[in-house]
Amino acid sequence: MARSQYVWGIDIGKCALKALRCRPSTEPGTLLADTFEYIEYPMILTQPEADATELIRSALEELLGRHDLRGDVVAVSVPGHLGLSKFIKLPPIEAKKIPDIVKYEARQQIPFPLDQVVWRWQRLAGGVEESGFVIDAEVALFAMKREQVFKALTPLTDAGIRVDVLQLAPIALSNMVTFDQLADAKPADPDEPPTSIVLVAMGVDSTDLVVTNGQRIWQRNMPIGGSSFTKQLVQAMKLTFSRAESLKRNAVKAEDPKAVFKAMRPVFNEFAGELQRSLNYFTGTDRTAKIGKVLLMGDAVKLRGLTEFVGQQLQLDVQRLEKFAHLDGNALSSAAFKEHQLSCGTAYGLALQAAQKASVGTNLLPNEIVRDRIIESKKPWAVGALMALLAAALMNFCGMFAAWTAYAPKLYADAFGKADAVKKRSQEAIAAVDEVRKRQSDAIAQQQWLAKVQDRRFQTLDMLRAVQTLLPHDEGNPPENPADRNELHVERIDCQYFPDLAPWFAGLKQQWEDTSIAEDAAADAEAADAKPAEGGDAAAPAADAAPATDGTAAPAATEPTSPAGPGWVIEIKGYHYHNEPRHKPAEGAQFLRTTLVKNLLGKGNKVVVSAGPLAGKEVSVSELGLGFPVIVASSPIRTVRIANAKAAAAGGAAGGPPPGGIADPAAAAVAAAGEDPDLVLKRYDFVLQFCWQPKVPGLAPPSPPPPAQ
Repeated sequence: MARSQYVWGIDIGKCALKALRCRPSTEPGTLLADTFEYIEYPMILTQPEADATELIRSALEELLGRHDLRGDVVAVSVPGHLGLSKFIKLPPIEAKKIPDIVKYEARQQIPFPLDQVVWRWQRLAGGVEESGFVIDAEVALFAMKREQVFKALTPLTDAGIRVDVLQLAPIALSNMVTFDQLADAKPADPDEPPTSIVLVAMGVDSTDLVVTNGQRIWQRNMPIGGSSFTKQLVQAMKLTFSRAESLKRNAVKAEDPKAVFKAMRPVFNEFAGELQRSLNYFTGTDRTAKIGKVLLMGDAVKLRGLTEFVGQQLQLDVQRLEKFAHLDGNALSSAAFKEHQLSCGTAYGLALQAAQKASVGTNLLPNEIVRDRIIESKKPWAVGALMALLAAALMNFCGMFAAWTAYAPKLYADAFGKADAVKKRSQEAIAAVDEVRKRQSDAIAQQQWLAKVQDRRFQTLDMLRAVQTLLPHDEGNPPENPADRNELHVERIDCQYFPDLAPWFAGLKQQWEDTSIAEDAAADAEAADAKPAEGGDAAAPAADAAPATDGTAAPAATEPTSPAGPGWVIEIKGYHYHNEPRHKPAEGAQFLRTTLVKNLLGKGNKVVVSAGPLAGKEVSVSELGLGFPVIVASSPIRTVRIANAKAAAAGGAAGGPPPGGIADPAAAAVAAAGEDPDLVLKRYDFVLQFCWQPKVPGLAPPSPPPPAQ
């Protein structure tokens, strides 16, 4: 069914049902009120003997008997104490992250699991947004238990009324004040917030207090209402509730008005005091807020002297809201509206939201109801679309059937044969052209690769020269004792090519990690071996230094942690005699680390290349593609005996001068001292592997050769 232009605001109160039907006006900022209904219950819903469900049902039936609501947008209110209202000041935050922080705040502020409540939020006016960031933003968070929502909707659903908006009564009042009383206010100055209006809507059992300046909202429910005066009269003057209610409404016409007002005086004081405490709390939480005037609403504020008494107590401009600035229409001239104008504020605010003119547009209607209505509204369109698709499919089938029946294969057989032959010749020609292009590109690639290979002719020689350069050696004359020489004896160098070095390194990774030493530890060991201690002795190793195990220096943090891609694994098998006690800690594997391993890691000597753009210049080992040295085999230090050349020479001197010459004097001295003819040395054997990915310093990494033709 098409929706009409009319909207309804229905306020189901404790004393009566108020309904206001409106429609948009051609004048901006104005709402036209077409009809106002005030249906009073036979008794107040909170009286012990009252059946609230039956009284509301009867009032709704009376409303439907007078008006047809089908097709109209209906907004209904629920009392403020049945829901939760929170106004949260957000820290500076990105605008796109506001929904996430609101959901987090909802979990913190709502004292129930979120699946048991219906909750909504809305960002309020105010705040500054720059470059996607929001400063001084405030959001309003509203929630209501699902069972309370469905309980409030049940009477209207049973009566056949479709509810489109469910809103808390205080928020409806806030929308009314913002639209009707603050619409003509000057634009807000960030440094000078506008004056706030205090709306006090007195109901039967409670009073809704709303403070707003159009940007911020603060609301509170006070447990004092019109029935509080009636109960005070019942207690003070010993009357029945109905008699006391009648006397309160006609206090001026009572036999002793003074006694009536005197009996209600405690409630006057309590109401003004509670209102004063609430406003003090509000101004205490918001130091920048300024209160302009206080507006009283509700039929209970008609009580003689209440407005003046509250004004004197608060020392503020207090007045009854008896005229709406932006509401017009025929309903304003009706007798029911004139008599109960003070109690239609909530219905007015609900009608504003139904007409989409409210500043706060949150709707507590459950999602499942909204979803079902959307599906229901789409059903006619879905059926129409299916019928259109069916008709289109039928028409397409008819056209295809007609074309199929008109087709004669014999008429087109010769044409199809010729077309297939042409297609085959075309595919063969395209394949031949592609083959020629492929051979051409392969030949060009082979030529380019052969042209570049000249720079890599001496790579193996450069690698061997680099290894020779990186081996430790003594400057000048080496020490006489082989154990004191800085040298490694290489027995064998071998190599093997790997299409990918990663599997080779993966097999040694654990050994690399478990036995590696840091470069700074090797440097400390060298410093400890080289620096003399106090008194001239060589510095001993630190007491807490753990003996080194076989391994290699760990790569720097900026270097690759493992090799990858094709390359060679070079294996060096050798030994050294640098293992005497005086050599500690630079003995065994440690001597190997501080010399060859250190140099292979690029921490020591540089090497000279013989070819390429940098021919004749020194480069680092990494520029040659050397790296990742690992000691794969390491023997214990063992004692060996080798022939003493000087002792042998001395033996010759003892038997006479050698043939053709004179005996060596030093050898004669060795013989005279009776020195052992063999040298006793300590030998350490090792097998070291490192990877080599050939590079020409100064050129880009080589590309693999093209396939041979």
